[in-house]
Amino acid sequence: MKGWRPDLSANEGPLYLSIADAIARDIARGVLTPGDRLPPQRTLAAALEVDFTTVARGYVEAGKRGLIESTVGRGSFIRSNASLREDGDPRRQQLADFSMNMPPEPDDPELIARMQDGFASVARDLLPLLRYQGFGGAAVDKDAASAWLGRRALVPAQERIFVTPGAHTALVGIFSLLAKAGDTLLSEAITYPGVRSITAQLGLNLVGLETDNDGILPEALEEAVKRHKPKALYLNPTLQNPTTVTIPERRRTAICAVARRHRLPIVEDDAYGFIPSYGPPPLAAIAPDICWHIAGLAKCIGAGLRLAFVVAPDARSGWSFSAAMRAISVMASPVTVAVATRWIEDGTADTILRFIRAEAAAREKLASQFFEPGTYLSDPLSFNIWLPLTNGWTRSAFVGHVRRTGIGVVASDVFTVGGNPGEAVRVGLGGPITRERLRTGLEFMAHALEGSPETAAAFF
Repeated sequence: MKGWRPDLSANEGPLYLSIADAIARDIARGVLTPGDRLPPQRTLAAALEVDFTTVARGYVEAGKRGLIESTVGRGSFIRSNASLREDGDPRRQQLADFSMNMPPEPDDPELIARMQDGFASVARDLLPLLRYQGFGGAAVDKDAASAWLGRRALVPAQERIFVTPGAHTALVGIFSLLAKAGDTLLSEAITYPGVRSITAQLGLNLVGLETDNDGILPEALEEAVKRHKPKALYLNPTLQNPTTVTIPERRRTAICAVARRHRLPIVEDDAYGFIPSYGPPPLAAIAPDICWHIAGLAKCIGAGLRLAFVVAPDARSGWSFSAAMRAISVMASPVTVAVATRWIEDGTADTILRFIRAEAAAREKLASQFFEPGTYLSDPLSFNIWLPLTNGWTRSAFVGHVRRTGIGVVASDVFTVGGNPGEAVRVGLGGPITRERLRTGLEFMAHALEGSPETAAAFF
């Protein structure tokens, strides 16, 4: 493609890197395809009005990324395996765990190319990232974490910020600090199932609190503190998994007042806190002295990074947390930390987040076409709906009936803290599934709920 000319209008760094980025971007868009010949370096330099060496370095950089191959006397060509639109190693396809609550996956070639550029940039400093490093993140990573947390009105000192290998691991570390086997923790009556697993593994008692449409009731918290003498309160206060409830600011303030009065630590799992553009302030902004704040990246960027930013209530707590986490996990992967830092610094993380918001809203709107208002719980930005079952459907029968839709449907058992689970399921709207496939699955579910399980049996 001798007439190819890169668009460098968005250039913010060295021109040679922008040329390599443009090659990657146009491969992703299909503008450049395997076998295409790039313009001679001197020709492109003249067209762009830049030095020949700038274009030469850009081609070398593209070669390092595996995008092009150059031969003296023949020129530079797009490599046969350079298509960024391919799905990659087929052995790693369809590995998604649909029992998890997943954000929609980016499908914009330009965004995907930008994400891949971040990995390529990190790879240039790969050797230092393969070494053991101190726990909690380097200064540059804590700076990125601080910038990210600032979007949630959190401005903690760097000594209180820790980069950890995922929210789940952080919860293990925090719970092990706050309680010992036989102690009690509090949570919502219907809560994130990971907390149930962690507390069971640590030998802790988990007590569920009564809730309404605004979250846990302050009076229920007050009573539970007096009755059970808990060591901590766990909350997932924004777009709660699985009910999608967001605790409003007034209720958050009331909850913090009760907890502060009893010096009860709050463990705030803010997994979905970055999804709303304008949400209530974190509990850690209201009561920083008693809150452990966990800002996981799984829901707002991608679960495969396995990273979370933890804010400790104070420096002394942070020292203990660091020691506990070293024993559990040694450190977060420096490679993935470097990628996350790069994406935060260059704006890729914000672009991913904007995509997730827009796609989540579109998918939730799709769900509203098949279920009547008031028959399920959702939020315009949630990754799931909480669906009570009707017409004699049991959760086990419904999960079995809709399994073949490819949508993640999970029975209420795994979310319920004490007592008998109600007949309800969490229906996932995210993950690697197209809108059309989601539409078909939701329509199938809605049709099944119009009749009884006996009627639906004809469709097996």
